[in-house]
Amino acid sequence: MLAMNYRGPRRVRIDEKPEPEILHPQDAVVKVTRACICGSDLHLYNGSVPDTRVGSTFGHEVTGIVEEVGPEVQNLKAGDQVLVPFNIACGKCAFCRQGLYGNCHESNPGATAVGGIYGYSHTAGGYDGGQAEYVRVPYADVGPMIIPEWMDHDDAVMLTDVTPTGYQAAEMGGIQRGDTVVIFGAGPIGTMAARCAWLFGAGRVIVIDHIEYRLDFVREYGPAEVYSYNEMDDVVLFLKKTTDWLGADVCIDAVGAEATGRPMQTLLGKKLHLVGGSATALGWAINSVKKGGIVSVVGVYGPIDALVPIGNIVNKGLTLRGNQAAVKRLLPRLVEHVKNGIIEPKKLITHRIPLEDVSEAYKMFSGKMDNCMKPLLIPPSGMTH
Repeated sequence: MLAMNYRGPRRVRIDEKPEPEILHPQDAVVKVTRACICGSDLHLYNGSVPDTRVGSTFGHEVTGIVEEVGPEVQNLKAGDQVLVPFNIACGKCAFCRQGLYGNCHESNPGATAVGGIYGYSHTAGGYDGGQAEYVRVPYADVGPMIIPEWMDHDDAVMLTDVTPTGYQAAEMGGIQRGDTVVIFGAGPIGTMAARCAWLFGAGRVIVIDHIEYRLDFVREYGPAEVYSYNEMDDVVLFLKKTTDWLGADVCIDAVGAEATGRPMQTLLGKKLHLVGGSATALGWAINSVKKGGIVSVVGVYGPIDALVPIGNIVNKGLTLRGNQAAVKRLLPRLVEHVKNGIIEPKKLITHRIPLEDVSEAYKMFSGKMDNCMKPLLIPPSGMTH
């Protein structure tokens, strides 16, 4: 089959790889019809996530057609059209029973934090992802959801990660009616977080970034007030001034390890990889939120230390929350929001690219070319769906 093949930092190509097989009675094999490139895939692409091994196939945002199921799979059959959440979750461990599907203890037993994730390095279990013609899906009775007949499959693929992650970012913020919410990052996740902040009662939504076309997009889609940090002398001072010197009620870090804006963080965390990422956005969030406020973190950082102003968290009495989105827990509500037109996930997709051109797709998305917000890869098998 055709599959994306990681060859080292900023080097990916399309290759022939063996088709996946049923390895466990609860497995399924899915023929991929859509696979997005995620902003967090760029952390892998740029070499920011440890133990990303040459030969890996990325891709954790997938829809497809069930090709084959293991003998213990009861909820799926060949021919079902499914969306596959990025979490690989057993559904039975102590954490899955709490709804923490992003922290499954069985799918990534060598780790003490994150559960299994498709195509996201060996720190997340070493599973091959779905930027390919086929993908193996473990625990097939737990994760995949049959796509409703009424749902556009472009909306469906955006329910595998982007929409749940943006929604959970807002949810973890504990937004109260009338709150001012500041979101760092105008990529797909930050944009969806802006949209979802209103659902929790926000009175004001502000998005900070430096890429003008992304700010233009979230201004309309959120909608949100938008500001470029390149036009500010001091981001924290600006945000304090615009919130009556109290600070925002809620700040959301939707950037993660490759934030720019502070030279020392960029050098140590993004260029030299001496710490677990450039925590510029996280530092701004901690320093911009009000005393007693909440900081919600969905940006990806490496599993080693980062330069974070922990003293300010303590002295300001902040609540800091973060996690990988529990897609399975959120899907029922988000499906209803899509059905009722409250959220329109597919509007974030700006580019549809053949899987064969995956190398060019990564270059374009990483380089912020052609006003690319969200690229969707289409394998040959997906051209008719």
